[in-house]
Amino acid sequence: MTEKERRVAAGKRIWRNARLATISPTLPGLGVVERGAVASVDGKIAFAGPEADLPASLAVNADMVDCDGRWITPGLIDCHTHLVHAGNRANEFEMRLAGATYEEVAKAGGGIVSSVRALRAGSEDELIRQTLPRLDALIAEGVTTVEVKSGYGLDLDNEAKSLRAGRRLAEERPISVKTSFLGAHALPPEAAGDKDMFVAKVADEMLPAIAAEGLADAVDGFCEGIAFSPEQISRVFDKARVLGLPVKLHADQLSNLHGAALAARYGALSADHLEYTDAEGAAAMAEAETVAVILPGAYYFIRETRKPPIQLFRDAGVTMAVATDCNPGTSPLTSLLLTMNMAATLFSMTVEECLLGVTRNAATALGLAAETGTIEAGKWADLAIWDIERPAELVYRMGFNPLHQRVWRGS
Repeated sequence: MTEKERRVAAGKRIWRNARLATISPTLPGLGVVERGAVASVDGKIAFAGPEADLPASLAVNADMVDCDGRWITPGLIDCHTHLVHAGNRANEFEMRLAGATYEEVAKAGGGIVSSVRALRAGSEDELIRQTLPRLDALIAEGVTTVEVKSGYGLDLDNEAKSLRAGRRLAEERPISVKTSFLGAHALPPEAAGDKDMFVAKVADEMLPAIAAEGLADAVDGFCEGIAFSPEQISRVFDKARVLGLPVKLHADQLSNLHGAALAARYGALSADHLEYTDAEGAAAMAEAETVAVILPGAYYFIRETRKPPIQLFRDAGVTMAVATDCNPGTSPLTSLLLTMNMAATLFSMTVEECLLGVTRNAATALGLAAETGTIEAGKWADLAIWDIERPAELVYRMGFNPLHQRVWRGS
């Protein structure tokens, strides 16, 4: 074993001669530290700050990495994805471009029903095979944590299959994965239009079985006219509360059913989309410390015209995260860097808001604020090292990836 291999095996590494965007809440803005260093021991950050203040004891037998003045940010976090799915819906995209209506696409077998059919037909191994390229695209841009929702199985066996596949992604790649059970996503064909009956099955049969197997870190739902009512979502969330699982909600995307306020009443980790959220909903989210997850990919892809009320969230003091919403129907997006550019360009979010939105605030939206999302002692050494002159480049550029190195848990 070489000296370097021995040091790596000992679990100590120091990145020096770097510029840090720590995103620490104890520092202003992006928490910038010039001429900084980060030290990790056994995968966790032991020091982050000016290199001149690095304790000499940490340098003993440590693997030293000279960053040549590069920037280091926390590893990026994609806190809202439907990454595990089978097939794609490019044919529907083509039909809509040719002028087909939503109803015509549905009659041709399109829409979420086609994604349900494809997922049910695939094995767990096949889902993994199809999902890994999407995950690899995120990893290549410095993503170290990803949330993965179910919602295309819509029965117990296939929802469980989807969540198991999501869990397995963390075995296939060096990445942290959080899974969310989205049984109340849409109505499956066999429900014959009976939403109340299906919601009862989700709450009373599917959710307890999913929880008993430990497959979900959170419970999600879609509160919308084309999906489920606030009362129906409440039935699912009541069961989640009994089972001790936190909740999240697709809310106020296409209309204002007061989904944001509903999420806040349940102390939700996040409410997502939020294009139609009103002042009452924003105030409720701020009081409950529910994160607003902004999803510009879906807004762009389905040509929405109603923007999420970013200024309202600012004024109310709502924490905002940004995510890809990667899914086959409304946001086939696997670039968190492009997502930040969309959030800035389409919604006028600032560089600081975008970068906090894919790091510290995204961690909060997943209940992981104590573990990751900032470069601070005690947290996982999840880092992204960039060939950039200033952090704004991560939001400014389109179709360009300046990642120099991705670090997950210290390596």
